[in-house]
Amino acid sequence: MKKIITICLLTAGFYACNNGGGTETKTTTATTEPAADTKTTAKTDVTDSPDFVKGLELVNNNDCKTCHKVDEKLIGPAFRDVANKYPNNPSTLDTLAHKIIKGGQGNWGSIPMAAHDKLSVEDATAMAKYVLLLKNN
Repeated sequence: MKKIITICLLTAGFYACNNGGGTETKTTTATTEPAADTKTTAKTDVTDSPDFVKGLELVNNNDCKTCHKVDEKLIGPAFRDVANKYPNNPSTLDTLAHKIIKGGQGNWGSIPMAAHDKLSVEDATAMAKYVLLLKNN
């Protein structure tokens, strides 16, 4: 008897969670004007960008993740913190690319960033583009 009651309760619970399996018809009405305090901001999905894909591949194939994470400080700053600090423009890309190649110290504390002198300027720029695409809007 306990098994039958348990099965019935579980079945009822699944049914309730599923809201009847979509047998209801919902009607919505569209408004022609957005509310006065509603702002519409469309964020583009940067993960489909060729710059994002190429940069991510380079970051994953080098030692970047030894010291950096996307959203958390590890040894070095989070990539997103770097993106939020700098504007995404050619001058910044050049500066960051050379910083990746030559290494450095002082912009994010006393721990130095190792040099990556075997990277080409093109690859370092692609990595910098990837990082800057992580900017929060």
